[in-house]
Amino acid sequence: MDELRPPTLLALPSYLAGHVARIGRRELAGALEKRGLRLPHFAVLAGLSDFGPLAQHALADRLGLNRSHLVGYLDELERRDLVGRERDPDDRRRQRVTLTEAGKALTGELKREAGRSQDVLLAELSAKERETLISLLRRVVVADDRAQAGTE
Repeated sequence: MDELRPPTLLALPSYLAGHVARIGRRELAGALEKRGLRLPHFAVLAGLSDFGPLAQHALADRLGLNRSHLVGYLDELERRDLVGRERDPDDRRRQRVTLTEAGKALTGELKREAGRSQDVLLAELSAKERETLISLLRRVVVADDRAQAGTE
């Protein structure tokens, strides 16, 4: 018997996606832990790398993080000189978060590490299957983002 899990659960996409996510997090979390970081730290660094400087509240919203939790992650990253916070020139009441040069360099390394961890996760799949999986998962996530924003 190849399957250890109940067929009822294996027929549920939500169960499968959740379990695969746990496997992927385990791989990536291990790589991050070696650098004294956790997944939310990587999310912050990746978000700033992809979007550029952002107001603190906008960063929390884009990452789906609780705003008060984000403050703790930013405090830790700022202590390590990976991010900086400054007043937003467009609205002085807001904090804008930016990557430092050290943060940019580390983020590049972490992105490569994340790619390697995903290669381990998806080793059973061909390149074409990986593309299909990513495309389908992205469609579900984007549809949910639209629904949550009320734009669908």
